[in-house]
Amino acid sequence: MNPEELSSTRRQARVTGFLYLLVVLTAPIGLLYVPGKLIVPGNATATADNIRASEGLLRLGIASELVHQVIFLFVVLALYHLLRAVDETQAKQMVILGALVSVPIVFVNVLNEIAALVLVSGADFLSVFERSQLDALAYLFVRLHGQGITVVSIFWGLWLFPFGALVIRSRFIPRIFGVLLLVAGIANVVSAFATLVSPRYASFVTRVAGPLQLAELPIVFWLLIWGARAPEGSQSVAVPRS
Repeated sequence: MNPEELSSTRRQARVTGFLYLLVVLTAPIGLLYVPGKLIVPGNATATADNIRASEGLLRLGIASELVHQVIFLFVVLALYHLLRAVDETQAKQMVILGALVSVPIVFVNVLNEIAALVLVSGADFLSVFERSQLDALAYLFVRLHGQGITVVSIFWGLWLFPFGALVIRSRFIPRIFGVLLLVAGIANVVSAFATLVSPRYASFVTRVAGPLQLAELPIVFWLLIWGARAPEGSQSVAVPRS
């Protein structure tokens, strides 16, 4: 890799890291903060009352999910451009699992939150239902939204496998970050499957796997700050094609 190629790769990697950081900063709003503020586990009435009192907060959560997924599309495309010269087949797998499958699931899943908003809106056409029934339905839809996030978490884990493999083989990104991506991928998949298939053990698995999911974060900051490095012991390496 000559100096010009290295400089170009660093610029691409830093742009990718910046977009990735935007996802990291915006995603927790809709995925963690808003549900934590509104949902009262096991209490449909309290949850519905929270939504009525804080409709704007739930809409903020919806906006967060939509925005961070749009940004994530560009993250995956930027990573494809950055890493496709390493192995184009694996780069395509990364795009399919990271964008073409997971993003539509999130967009469709947002409809569950919109349904909850409609149910607590007091619209005239809902007058045939009692308030307790509407509260129960609203609670059902916000919980379905949570299950939808668990389903898409499987793909948030799977896309890290080709991503991690590409990083390990790239030689312009330290291999340790690829290993960490594989660890995060396994943790995401295991945690999601435990929640969906074996709820009895989900709490234990989540406590163990949860911290390991954070292993995805170091590469975000490495890409943003350093971008890329010259490969050791070699004068040539696969680099992104313009």
